[in-house]
Amino acid sequence: MSAFLLMAFNEFGGGKENMANHKPDDCLLVIFGASGDLVKRKLIPALFALFQQKLLPEHFAILGAARTQMTDADFRAEMADAVRDFSEHKPRDDAEMEAFTRLLHYHPLRDYVEAWRRDEVSEFAHLKAQIEAIAASEGLGANYIFYLATPAKVFGDVAEGLGAHGLQNQDHGWRRIIVEKPFGEDLDSARKLNQRLLAIFEEDQIYRIDHYLGKETVQNLLVFRFANGIFEPVWNRQYIDHVEVTAAETIGVEERGAFYEGTGALRDMVQSHLLQIAAMVAMEQPESFEAQTVRNQSLEVFQHLRHYGPDEIAASVVRGQYMASKIRGQDVKGYREEDKVGPDSRTDTYVALRVFIDNERWGGVPFYIRAGKRLPTRATEAVIYFKPGAQHLFGIDNPLRAKSDTLILRIQPDEGIVLKFQMKAPGPGFDLQDVQMDFHYSDLTDVHLPSAYERLVVDAMLGSPMLYARGDVIESCWEFITPILDAWRDDPKIGLYGYPAGTWGPPEADDLLARDGATWRYPCKNLAERGGTCVL
Repeated sequence: MSAFLLMAFNEFGGGKENMANHKPDDCLLVIFGASGDLVKRKLIPALFALFQQKLLPEHFAILGAARTQMTDADFRAEMADAVRDFSEHKPRDDAEMEAFTRLLHYHPLRDYVEAWRRDEVSEFAHLKAQIEAIAASEGLGANYIFYLATPAKVFGDVAEGLGAHGLQNQDHGWRRIIVEKPFGEDLDSARKLNQRLLAIFEEDQIYRIDHYLGKETVQNLLVFRFANGIFEPVWNRQYIDHVEVTAAETIGVEERGAFYEGTGALRDMVQSHLLQIAAMVAMEQPESFEAQTVRNQSLEVFQHLRHYGPDEIAASVVRGQYMASKIRGQDVKGYREEDKVGPDSRTDTYVALRVFIDNERWGGVPFYIRAGKRLPTRATEAVIYFKPGAQHLFGIDNPLRAKSDTLILRIQPDEGIVLKFQMKAPGPGFDLQDVQMDFHYSDLTDVHLPSAYERLVVDAMLGSPMLYARGDVIESCWEFITPILDAWRDDPKIGLYGYPAGTWGPPEADDLLARDGATWRYPCKNLAERGGTCVL
C-alpha cells in the first residue's frame, strides 16, 4: 500500500470513527415509498449497519409510509428479510434483529397524489397524528426527517401534503426532507420541482440525494487534492492532458424497461452522478470544508461548462444502444427486446461526451465522460492523464507512443487510488516500464467502510448537507444537459449507434478521443485472464 495514499485516508478520518464524532439528535425518520425496492435493498440495510455500529440517535424510530396495506408486524418482518437478503453485515443473532425491528412502524396511505386534498380529514392528517404519537411514546422530541423514496412524479405532492399540515415548521424541532433522484427530467421540470419544494421548505431543509457523493473515494478526492501538497500545484492545464470519467455497468435494464424508456443514460448517470464527480476533480480549493463553500465551488465548475451549439452536439456527444449478443456463451437480449421497451426505441443506454471547462485552471483540457449498460465490466472511476515528460531522451520520439503518468481514482468496485508512472527496466540501457503505487480500501481490514447510504443518512441527521446537491447546482447541470436532449428529440440526423452487448460501446465514441490523440482506458480489459476479478 502506498504510504502517501494511506496518509490521505487518515487525514480524512474515514470510517466509523469519523462518523461517530458527533451523535445525531433524537429524531423520527419517515420513509415514503417504504415498500419499494430502494428501501429494501439500500436504505434499511444502511440503517441496520448504523444500528449495529451504535451510530443512530439515542432515541430513534422509523415510520414507513406507502400504499401497500401492511401492519407494523408485517413491515417489520419484511424489513428483517431485507436485512438478511441485502445487508453486507448480517445480524449477529435473533435478539439483535428484533431490537432493530422494534424501531420500525408502518402507516398505509391510500394514494400520494393530492392525497391531502381528497378528504375533509386527509391522509396526511392521519399520518401527522401517528408521527406525533410515535414521537411522544418513544421520547423523540419534534425532530423529523422525511425521506421521499417514491416515484419522482409525486415528490411535489408529498411535500405539499406535509406543508398543508405544518409538518415542515421548525417551531419546536428541526424538519428535513430527503429527495431521491431523478430530480426532474429536464431544466424546466427541475425548476418547477424546486419551486414547489421551496414554497414549503427552506433550502437548508432540502437534501437532494446523489448516492455517488456518499462514496468514500469521491469524498477522498478532495482530501487527496488539497491535503497533499505534491498534487495541487500540478492539478491544472499546464500539467494535465485530459480527464476521463467512466461509469460502466455489466447489467442491462433488467425489469426497469418502462422507467428507462423515459430516462436513458444521459439523464440517469451523466446529469447527476458523473457531472458531480467531474466537479470534484475540477473545483477550486474551498476556503473551508463547510457545506456552502464546497457546494459553491462545484457550482462554479458547472457555470463554466462550455455549452454546445446546435451544430456541435453530433460531433461532441455519442449515444448508443446495446444490441443482442453472446456474453460468455450466453445469449443476451438487445435493448429493444427488453420487456416494456418499444421495438423502435431511440433511448440511449450508452453516452460519451467531450466536455470543456472554460476557466483559468482547465481551459483547453478535454474531460471525456461516458456511461453505459451491458459493457464488459462494472467500474466507476475518474482518471487523470498527466502530460508526458521528455520521453525523447529515451528513444520515444513519436508522441502517439509516449505514455503519460496516470492517476486512477476507482469509485466502485474495489474502491481505491492508483498512481501509474514509468521507471527504468532492469538491465542495460534506458528501456521504460510501467509501475504503480496503489491503495485499496479493502486493505484496511480494521476499518469499516461505510456505504454511501450510511454516510448520507447520518449526514442528514447531523444537518450536514455537503454531500447533497443544492437546487442551483442541479439546475446548472440541467442547463448543460437539456440542449442535448432537445437536439436528440428534434434532429433525426443525429445518430444512435448500436453496440453488441458485452463490448465497450460504439466505435464512434473512440473518435471523440482520437481527434486529440488519446484513447479510452478499458478497466479490467483482460478480465477473463484474471479469473473474472477486476483490479486496478
